[in-house]
Amino acid sequence: MDRYLVTAAGYRPLEHFSVVNLAPSISARYCARLLAVLGADVLQPESEADARLGYGGAAGEAFGRWLDQGKRLVARPDAEAAADRLSGPLAIVIVDGPPAPTTATMPLVLDISAFGHDGPYAGWCVSAPLLQALSGTSYNFGPRGGAPLLAQGYAAEIISGTVAFIAAVGAAFGRLRGHSTQRVEISDFESTLCFAEISAIDPAGRGQASSRLGVNRFVPTYPCGVFRSNDGWIGITALTPAQWTTLCELIEQPAMAADPRMATTISRLAHADLVDAMLTAPLRTRTTAQWVETGIRLRLPFAPVHDHQGLLAEPMWRDRASFATFGGGSLRAPMLPFRVAAHGQRGEAVPPMPPHAAGPLAGIRVVDFTMGWAGPLTTRHLGDLGADVIKIESEAFPDWWRGWERDDHSVPPASEIKLPFMAVNRNKRGISLDLRSATGLAHAKLLIATADIVIDNFAPGTLDRLGLGPAEQQSLRPGVISIAMGAFGAVGPLSGIRGYGSTVEQASGLPFMNGFEDWPPTMQHVAYGDPVAGLYGAVAALAALHGRERLGGAAIDLSQVECLFQLGADAFIAVQLSDAPVPRRGSRRAAIAPCGAFPCIGANEWIAVAVDDESAWQKLCGLLDRSDWAVDPALSSATGRNIRADDIEAAVARWTCKRSQSDAVCLLQAAGVGAVPLLRGSDPIDDPHLTARDFWWRVDRVHIGRHWQAAPPYRLDGRRPPIRRVPPVLGEHTDEVLAEVGVTPSAA
Repeated sequence: MDRYLVTAAGYRPLEHFSVVNLAPSISARYCARLLAVLGADVLQPESEADARLGYGGAAGEAFGRWLDQGKRLVARPDAEAAADRLSGPLAIVIVDGPPAPTTATMPLVLDISAFGHDGPYAGWCVSAPLLQALSGTSYNFGPRGGAPLLAQGYAAEIISGTVAFIAAVGAAFGRLRGHSTQRVEISDFESTLCFAEISAIDPAGRGQASSRLGVNRFVPTYPCGVFRSNDGWIGITALTPAQWTTLCELIEQPAMAADPRMATTISRLAHADLVDAMLTAPLRTRTTAQWVETGIRLRLPFAPVHDHQGLLAEPMWRDRASFATFGGGSLRAPMLPFRVAAHGQRGEAVPPMPPHAAGPLAGIRVVDFTMGWAGPLTTRHLGDLGADVIKIESEAFPDWWRGWERDDHSVPPASEIKLPFMAVNRNKRGISLDLRSATGLAHAKLLIATADIVIDNFAPGTLDRLGLGPAEQQSLRPGVISIAMGAFGAVGPLSGIRGYGSTVEQASGLPFMNGFEDWPPTMQHVAYGDPVAGLYGAVAALAALHGRERLGGAAIDLSQVECLFQLGADAFIAVQLSDAPVPRRGSRRAAIAPCGAFPCIGANEWIAVAVDDESAWQKLCGLLDRSDWAVDPALSSATGRNIRADDIEAAVARWTCKRSQSDAVCLLQAAGVGAVPLLRGSDPIDDPHLTARDFWWRVDRVHIGRHWQAAPPYRLDGRRPPIRRVPPVLGEHTDEVLAEVGVTPSAA
């Protein structure tokens, strides 16, 4: 493991970037943090009121210092003056409003706002819990029959800051090569739809994905939850038929493997109480560590479920240097979620921009061995930005997101009609190679020899066993960037855990931030880790691409679990200051009160309301006709209102339940009170703001016809990158791609 450098300390591929951040939002500060810890010179005004962040007080101030790690903090006039002096292709000014016109020699303007500057929500009052409500994850999160929960933390803003990094650093790579991007626009709302875009576009699952089934129960997978072990908690996921059969045999219930009620993940979800009853007693017979060891041996996705204090002490994460001190203090917090071994061998110089470039990454080739959600989302972003992405599958082992319960005889082929696969595989060429054969391996090596980036999310060691690991890639293509996206990383005692997005969330500490004290560790989503890891894969690729000419190629070991540590940074900091777990209080927050989900007229119609300052509290009192509350000094702070939260929330619910969702939101926003519709997973497709901003596109593909795709969540000079290619049919471009490396169709 010592051959890997700790990213924040030793790998600085963005050293030639100059950045001034003038935007105060968490999204902008986090984007600037990513730039800074990867080497950029970042200047930013000193922040005020950080004590209101996160868990408040000293914990909030420390979280603010983490957000500003690696930056130079100055007075705002000094930052503005520095922004005026910036110029060049690797200069970036981060703002939160429409920028002034620029020229190609001026800095890139990165505009990060909650909703963008057009559309009906532009200018709305918004805060972290309201962005959660819009993300499509909150509606399904909570008890059956109760109110949806708004997750703690700043996931939406951190995700938006990560998307902003991807778009800006990708655009900067194009600017180096003559691509004239001058402005990048990011919307927090659109960025967070990485969680919901699949449920929104898939009619088959829209109704089910918009149902609240109970704590740790989500469409379409079961079992997929957290269970008691002998000494703590264990996360269990059984997706494929083979995994379910092995699990049943392990707990000595082989008959359940053949029970028709348990034949598919959806049917098991319909009988979740029965599945729970079957699992509960056996899982209590062994320790968490014993179950994890068994899971690794049997290739079952079993995850250790530890709280934040346990994760800080976990040898796996200590050895990977996943947490380190920051800002000159003794507190430890998450570092970037990948480790890097720089090869030192330099490849070709930055290639010139080809004629009629499709985007800032035009001319960059990506050989893509990824499957599922996380890895393909990484390569989708690279493809959206113009890279030539070559997706490698085989007839025997297609991308499992084409379907994990195989049906080889359906017409049209079942593997060609899965909309989740379509969502993350556009702007790619698809080829079929049998990597078990000498011919397939030879063809893969020919492709790697032309690649700038090679990426996989197989189980650690798979490509090495095939003779295609990072060392072989480097010999075939000096200067290549090799990225491995294992659930727990490529090295370490837990790296052998088979993982899905659910496994990643179970192991991340996030389940101990949410829900209530008497609940089990509580998940937010069936595969929460997947889209988050997909974004950080793109971060790693783009950073390494910028550093390649100076530092050489790189072997990058990304841990999907560590990606989620970023979203829990405020909790990791808070537990060290209090020496206690973070409070689990449902939707309530220390500095925002009231804060929660409230019912409206109609079946399962909800809005989210969050009062984050005293002006908004006064306006809310006016709408509720509670002038006595407006003048009550005990309610003049969020602390006081949280003491009376039951009474206040009941009053808000009485007001909202008499109004439609849209009327309630409009009245509250018009008064200056933060409120948004609480979106089900299916709702974004019909959202008026997204429609006005042209976020949903119709594309046509063989076997399924016209279907929806989410647009890239960024605009470059006012335009979203186009969909140049629809998702490939299995092996669609095999002859075309192999011909480019000298293989004739007969030889293929």
